[in-house]
Amino acid sequence: MNATTELAESAFVLRENCPQRRIHYILNGKWTSMVIYALSHGAMRTGQLERTLPGISKKMLTQTLRDVENSGLVNRKVFNVVPPRVEYSLTPLGETFVEPLRELYDWAARNATALDELERNLQKAESSVS
Repeated sequence: MNATTELAESAFVLRENCPQRRIHYILNGKWTSMVIYALSHGAMRTGQLERTLPGISKKMLTQTLRDVENSGLVNRKVFNVVPPRVEYSLTPLGETFVEPLRELYDWAARNATALDELERNLQKAESSVS
């Protein structure tokens, strides 16, 4: 290995506090990015989010909403009406995460066959271990 190659390899380090790793800490939950993406289409009530995200349990949705609210990505607005009404929307900070999520979701829509292949590979690997 020459000196240039060694320098190039050593310069590429994803340190613990670098932005590229920190994004994974923020979006580490299975549902976090999907909740943010769903709310990018407008404010929603809990029931609307449940219908928008089939498969999420009430408990997981509540936990995810609490997490994104605590991180400052989502605003929770309680209306003083009977029955009680709660609405969730993105904060300005939450809006900053929408563009890269849209790009990722658009890529996924354009590359569904790659995702299908990935799933087949994972299923094949699981069945060979069993």
